[in-house]
Amino acid sequence: MSIIAADYEKTEMGAIQIAPEVIEIIAGMAAVEVPGVAGMSGGFAGGIAELLGRKNMSKGVKVEVGQREAAIDVSIVIEFGSRIPEVASGVQQNVKNAIESMTGLNVVQVNVHIHDVIFKGPEKIEEAEPVSQQRVK
Repeated sequence: MSIIAADYEKTEMGAIQIAPEVIEIIAGMAAVEVPGVAGMSGGFAGGIAELLGRKNMSKGVKVEVGQREAAIDVSIVIEFGSRIPEVASGVQQNVKNAIESMTGLNVVQVNVHIHDVIFKGPEKIEEAEPVSQQRVK
């Protein structure tokens, strides 16, 4: 994680600074919106992919931010049966569009790392409770 330079954006009213954590959250949320992405992976730290909920969307995202540009690394978990190149391309485009539109930074790279595949089991069909017959009248 890189720190944004102090003079990122100066206006008549003062300076505007965007914390790298904000960019990480934007990238994480944009990544999980893509069909075929099961979730984010915390793969950078431990190398073990773990499926994370929406609690911490910056997990699995690494950013390098300069004054006008950003480079993003995103680690994701793919749903089984999804076409990996299509999902990865969708993640790249969605992350780039989200960051550029929300921050004004030029995104020069979005690297997608697939750390795991999750298998969705068949949905459980709830069985009706057996009707108990009254034995005593």
